[in-house]
Amino acid sequence: QVQPVESGGGLVQAGGSLRLSCAISRGTISSYAMGWFRQAPGKEREFVAGISWRGQSTYYADSVKNRFIISRENAKNTVDLQMNSLKPEDTAVYYCAADHYGSGDPTRGYEYWGQGTQVTVSL
Repeated sequence: QVQPVESGGGLVQAGGSLRLSCAISRGTISSYAMGWFRQAPGKEREFVAGISWRGQSTYYADSVKNRFIISRENAKNTVDLQMNSLKPEDTAVYYCAADHYGSGDPTRGYEYWGQGTQVTVSL
């Protein structure tokens, strides 16, 4: 069983930046499409960003375009989410998900899910 593991969450002021990383418990992350999702209190989980297993395609929610960047960090064997210009409405638990040889397209679904990491953006 593949288990994505998130790291890098925390508390940041509005306008600041935070970088999340996701590794997987077994296998090679380069063979997985990876995605980031988030769930705020009282809201449904929503897609944030995704990257195909080959890395040639990326997807972003409209709410984070031009602020967040998803990338493959081969040297670290992780997929990172760089979050800039953070807003209080970005506050949520962020989940990493993996899909073997997937496209990263959120409409296609993800197989494996992490436990989540809290991101809190204060005013």
